Amino acid sequence: MFSYLLIMKQDKILLAHGSGGRLSRQLIQELILPHLGNPTLSRLDDAAQLKIKSDRIAFTTDSFVVDPIFFPGGDIGKLAVCGTVNDLAMSGALPKYLSLALILEEGLPLADLERIILSVKHATAEAGVQVVTGDIKVVRRGEAHKIFINTAGIGVIPAGVNISGDKVTVGDKLIVSGNLGEHALAVMANRVGIEFNPALLSDVAPLSDLVADMLNVCPQVHALRDPTRGGLAGTLNELAQAAQVGIMVQEGCIPVTEAVAGACELLGFDPLYLANEGKLLVSVAAADADKLLAQMRRHKYGVQAQIIGEVIAEPKGLVQLKTSIGGTRILDIPAGEQTPRIC
Repeated sequence: MFSYLLIMKQDKILLAHGSGGRLSRQLIQELILPHLGNPTLSRLDDAAQLKIKSDRIAFTTDSFVVDPIFFPGGDIGKLAVCGTVNDLAMSGALPKYLSLALILEEGLPLADLERIILSVKHATAEAGVQVVTGDIKVVRRGEAHKIFINTAGIGVIPAGVNISGDKVTVGDKLIVSGNLGEHALAVMANRVGIEFNPALLSDVAPLSDLVADMLNVCPQVHALRDPTRGGLAGTLNELAQAAQVGIMVQEGCIPVTEAVAGACELLGFDPLYLANEGKLLVSVAAADADKLLAQMRRHKYGVQAQIIGEVIAEPKGLVQLKTSIGGTRILDIPAGEQTPRIC
């Protein structure tokens, strides 16, 4: 049996940290709760007891397996919180509660785990959500990539908000909240040791506050999506197929930084297919588009927002791109991941 002194000297995750015994409890009491503790989580019950007053709630779940776990602009902890919060926000919900399940690999430095938990703390504070339940499992060395995170999230949908992909309507304007492709390139470049000047940073961010601002001025938003895996092209195809409409976007209106465009040209990527973790796409009636765009640009996560195209009647289920040289090409559904394990 470990002595207390020996337990205190551990600097890496051991299989015993997942046993449910003394080391497990110490990990929770001395590393998790000091950073994430709240009246609900700190009870350490098998299930969180929540008070929710709403006719409608949003519920989502996600898993995060990013490689590397630390990257310019973020880490797996911030990514897990923002990814889950943003999925709730895309239904118009105000995120309230999260679960956080950690699958740790034997040998993970405790300093790395604490860094990730601190990142979770800061991201939840910005998003205004609480971690109210969780779990820890430990697998043998080589059976995972340092840490995997599974989350679930609950949010409250305000009265009068009815957002869904099948609400997209012919004549709608399409708006993206900012520059595309930054997350996937930042992760990929860091993974393989490529350096760019200026440096590429992930855009990972919680978008719930931006969405709340948008709904304050335009509660009739038809659809919201965060263009993660599959990028903008994949998300546009989702909307076109869900509503059985056509979509036409203008290449010259799509915001992409020179740094991202240059990196994509060098590496052979298309920024329209790259994952983002701090951007959203919105479909809104043309009459409301300018008002909504102005509101988005007032928010720190919507400063570069642009109207990029519109919803058309035909051909149904097809996305077209009007190129900068005047041609038209089809933006098809991506065949696979360009940069594996970016979320």
